[in-house]
Amino acid sequence: MVRIAGVVIPDYKNIEIALTYIYGVGLTRSQKVLAITGVDPYKKAKNLDEKEISLLKECIEKNYKIEGDLRREVANNIKRLKDINSYRGSRHTKKLPIKGRTKTNSRTIRGNVVRTMGSGRRKVEKT
Repeated sequence: MVRIAGVVIPDYKNIEIALTYIYGVGLTRSQKVLAITGVDPYKKAKNLDEKEISLLKECIEKNYKIEGDLRREVANNIKRLKDINSYRGSRHTKKLPIKGRTKTNSRTIRGNVVRTMGSGRRKVEKT
């Protein structure tokens, strides 16, 4: 069981993929860290030496903002947008999509409501 930055890394995955379990480390950053440290990306996490684990820990924690610090920074950025009453802040408050095609993408929040216009004429009942 390998722990890096307070996160338990899965044992049976390649270390390239296993590092992405850390918040703030995606596939590209994982590949860069492995290239810097010289660790084989296809090695399983359970097969890492203590030396390789310490190299990875040191490289990630020293060079990148991850886990708690990054979460705190993102939360502060969102809070700042809400405080200054920006458009994006109000979208965050309403839990609606912030960017992009908001008319159709907000369907997931609205409950997948599909309202289509008919011809405008009411159907007459036949008696």
